[in-house]
Amino acid sequence: MGKRKKLYPKAEDELDSLKQEVAEDLNLDDDVEKRGWENMTTREVGKIGGNMVRKMIKFAEKEMDKRDGKIDDED
Repeated sequence: MGKRKKLYPKAEDELDSLKQEVAEDLNLDDDVEKRGWENMTTREVGKIGGNMVRKMIKFAEKEMDKRDGKIDDED
């Protein structure tokens, strides 16, 4: 499967930081360091990904609240 084009390439570093932060929160950072991301189980990376999504939703909700519910369709 080919790599998909990133919509916001500048966000890649921030997403990598978030992924590492979530791994630490879940006490999986030592496992990542020892085995590398490519050798983590599907369950482990799924848990990290799910928690990343929760944090991103929380962030988005805060941003929307700051705008008083006014969302512009700017991508």
